[in-house]
Amino acid sequence: MPLPALHQAVNVLDATSLLSSFGAVGIAVVMFAETGLLIGFFLPGDSLLFTAGLLSVSGASDVVHLTLWQVLVAATAGALLGAQTGYVIGRRGGPALLARTKSRKIHQGTARAGELLERYGHAKAVVLARFVPVVRTVLNPLAGALGVPARAFTFWQVAGGTVWSVGLVLGGYALGSSVPHVDTYLLPIVAVIVAVSLAPLVLELVRSRRRGSSAEGL
Repeated sequence: MPLPALHQAVNVLDATSLLSSFGAVGIAVVMFAETGLLIGFFLPGDSLLFTAGLLSVSGASDVVHLTLWQVLVAATAGALLGAQTGYVIGRRGGPALLARTKSRKIHQGTARAGELLERYGHAKAVVLARFVPVVRTVLNPLAGALGVPARAFTFWQVAGGTVWSVGLVLGGYALGSSVPHVDTYLLPIVAVIVAVSLAPLVLELVRSRRRGSSAEGL
């Protein structure tokens, strides 16, 4: 039996497409996959949360109808359960889990996550990683593989995950509440969110290349 046309046309890289197809359930699934499973590194976490908050405003869109409290619960639950699952997988699977992947982005994210853990310690690294795409995907299993204490990881991932997920949703909701017909500007808004979220990775790549060039010149 063929799937409905709406589900056939869903684009997992497009926040609006995901929300119109799956609503709050889709948010929970994407948050879980992006923060708990290495295969979810490409999913649109930041833009999905912001867009969901924006579209939770009554009358913000004629296509997508979301309820703010459902979005908040789904986003927070998916993000927290995903991170904890990633930690458990890393603790049981060890470094071999990360070594098996051939994705360049995953390896770059692993290096960045390792630097965060070394430079800032467990608490700050776990919280900061939430705000950096790809890094938030790999840091959780990496923390488990490196033996970060479970109690410390759980406390700080809950704190960081809650601030990240709730903050982005409420940020979108605030913008949707203050700008009439904001759905007409959705594409440029999402583009800005994606650009801002990718900025730390781009800066890190530039710094890595400069460090490499400096080392070669010595």
